[in-house]
Amino acid sequence: MLKPLEIISQTTDFVVVNKPAGLSFHSETGPGLVVLAEQQLATKLYPIHRLDKLTSGLLILARSSKAAAALTELFTTRQISKYYLALSTQKPLKKQGWIKGDMQPARRGAWRLTTTQSHPAVTYFVSHGYQEWPFRAFLLRPYTGKTHQLRVALKSQAAAILGDTLYGGSTADRMYLHAFALAFIYQGESYQFTLLPDSGAQFAALMTAKLPETWYTPWDVSWPAAPKLSESLTTLRDE
Repeated sequence: MLKPLEIISQTTDFVVVNKPAGLSFHSETGPGLVVLAEQQLATKLYPIHRLDKLTSGLLILARSSKAAAALTELFTTRQISKYYLALSTQKPLKKQGWIKGDMQPARRGAWRLTTTQSHPAVTYFVSHGYQEWPFRAFLLRPYTGKTHQLRVALKSQAAAILGDTLYGGSTADRMYLHAFALAFIYQGESYQFTLLPDSGAQFAALMTAKLPETWYTPWDVSWPAAPKLSESLTTLRDE
């Protein structure tokens, strides 16, 4: 029997849930996250963005079509800041910086990053190494929302996410990508949510080692300004 979903926050217009790693967003052989949340809260919910099946963490679901439209507009105009944690056992080409490029389909349902930038996937990241642990931690901020964007971004830096075997990551008990934080203003009120990962042996090790202090409030990190992009953010993509 599935455990109840952890509800991080509830307002009159939306709920924020903790999506477990391995749970599909949509119903497949069994009920997906949206259906489970609807059953648990006994109300109709409206998806406005989604997470890849293997990714855990914060996810917003609207309580009405009107709220869904308003929140979708915030995503579309990049007014919702998203921050992710990832681990890799591979050494990246650089320790921080931009990752930009168009994405094209590759083999076996994967994607690849190209050198062109017609409608690029855009991510900025910082990272931190630990002498006592065999991984490097990454704090990623996507400025666009493309399918597998962050997985492909770290693969392009020769640091595929731990457990992400589709993109060359080392085998592990889960894929180590977690939707860690959200920050936005909705109806004049400021919202900031963080959720530390709660599954996976290496994430447990990371919690023991601790994140760099500034990462706990990632909206306070000195991120570069969002680039000007001709393409609006597409919501309902897997990250």
